[in-house]
Amino acid sequence: MSVSPRPASRPASRPASRREVLARSGALGAGIVFTGALTELFAGDAAARPLGHTGYGPLVPDPDGLLDLPAGFRYRVLSREGDPLRSGEGPVPSNPDGMSAFPAGRGRSTVHLVRNHENRADGRVPVPTVEGLTYDPAGKGGCTALTLDSRNRVLSERVAIAGTAVNCAGGPTPWHTWLTCEETEDRAGTNGYAKDHGFIFEVDPADPHRTGAVPLTAMGRFQHEAIAVDPRRGVVYETEDAFEKPFGLFYRFLPDKPLGGTGSLRAGGRLQAMRVPGVPDLSTIQQTGAAFDGVEWADVPDPLATGTAIRFQDFGPGGITHAQKLEGCYWGGRSVYFVSSFARSADGSAADHYGQIWRYDPERRRLTLVIVFGPDTVVRLPGESPDNICLAPSGGLMVCEDGNGAQHVFGVTRKGEVYPMARGRQNIGSTDAPEWGEFAGVTFAPGGDTMYVNCYTPGTTFAVTGPWHG
Repeated sequence: MSVSPRPASRPASRPASRREVLARSGALGAGIVFTGALTELFAGDAAARPLGHTGYGPLVPDPDGLLDLPAGFRYRVLSREGDPLRSGEGPVPSNPDGMSAFPAGRGRSTVHLVRNHENRADGRVPVPTVEGLTYDPAGKGGCTALTLDSRNRVLSERVAIAGTAVNCAGGPTPWHTWLTCEETEDRAGTNGYAKDHGFIFEVDPADPHRTGAVPLTAMGRFQHEAIAVDPRRGVVYETEDAFEKPFGLFYRFLPDKPLGGTGSLRAGGRLQAMRVPGVPDLSTIQQTGAAFDGVEWADVPDPLATGTAIRFQDFGPGGITHAQKLEGCYWGGRSVYFVSSFARSADGSAADHYGQIWRYDPERRRLTLVIVFGPDTVVRLPGESPDNICLAPSGGLMVCEDGNGAQHVFGVTRKGEVYPMARGRQNIGSTDAPEWGEFAGVTFAPGGDTMYVNCYTPGTTFAVTGPWHG
C-alpha cells in the first residue's frame, strides 16, 4: 500500500517533510510512529506465518554499488531502464512502480511478473507502442511483463500495455490478472493526449494480447491509485489519490459479472462512493478504534466525469465522504483495508494527521480506524514516508521507503519490531549531495522464496533471495 505521494505530485512549495516535522517535535530516529493494532494488518492472511525473529542482521555494503542486503542474501538485476527489452520491442521503460507476481502455471516454478511504469507526458523512456496493446499512442505509461524461471532468470520480457498515463499502482485479481490504474484525469488535448485518461485497464501477464488495451470505463474516470478485490463477492474497491481539495473518495464497483474471470469487468457494473453519515472528511477522526456503523454507498452520478470530476459531483443531501491522499488498498480476512497517507489543513483538509489505515467490513457495513501515524506515540515504524507495503510469506510486512536521504526496504514484525531488509546504493545526485531513488512495487513470488522490488530511479527491477525465516 502507499502512504506517501510521488515527488512529482507535491506542490511546488512543498510542505515540511515528515522527517522535518519529527525533528522539530524532538521525535528523531528511524521514522514516524503509530498507534493502533498492528495485528490488524495481518488479519486473515494464511500465508504469513508467525514471525519469531527481529530481522536478518545488519546490511552488508554491496561492492557493485546497487543494493545492500543482509549477509546470506543475494540479488539479481532482472532489467534496467534503457536496456533492450528481450522482446525487441524497444527499451525498458522508466519509472517502474506498482508490481505483482503470479504463478505461470499449475505445478510449474516459473513466475509472471507484471510492473507499472508511472510515466507522465515528460517520461524519460516511454513504454514502446505495440499493435494491439496501445490505448493512446501519445501516452508514455503502461506495463511490462517478465517471465522468470525457478532461478529468476528472465525467459521473456515484453510490453503488456502501452499508451496509458501515470500508471502508479493497481492490484491483482483472483484470476491472476493485474488491474493497472491511471493516476491522472487528463482529457484528450491535454499534454498532447489523443484520448481521455483516468481509467483502469486489465493486464494478463501471461498473454497481454488477450486483454489488449481496453479501458474499464464503468469503473470510473478519476485519479486512480489502487484496487482490492473481495475474493468471495467480486466487489472491487478503489482509492482516489486526488491532490487538491475536496480530495478523493473511496469507491466500490459492483460488477455485472462478479468473479467472471479475464475480461469480465468489461461487462460493466455500478460505481458507488462511500458515505459515512456525519463524517464529510475522514481526517477529523484521530482515535484508533473509532468505528462507524451503517456506512452507505451512493451511486456515482457520472462515472465518466464527462462534465465534472466525480469528487465535485452532487451526491444529494447526504453529501459524500472525502479524504486526502487515499492510496494503498488490499483485502485481508473479511475486510478491505485502505490508507490515507496524510492530511494537512494547510492544503484544505479539515484536520491534520501523518497517516491513517482504515478497515471496512462489508458484512457489518462498519468502518474502523485501525492505525494512526504521528510523532507523539512510542512505537516506531520505518523510515520517512513509507510507501508500497506487502505481506511477506515468511511473516510480517515489507515496506518501501519514499522520502529524503537513504532509501530502504524495511521489514516489520507482527510485534511492531522494525529491521532493515535492503538499502538502495544507486546515487542519482552528486558526490557532495547524494540522492537515492525510492523503492516501489515490493511483492513476493507465489512460493514466497523471492522478493521482487523496483528502484524507481534509475529504473531497476531486483529479485532478492536468501535464508527467509519460516
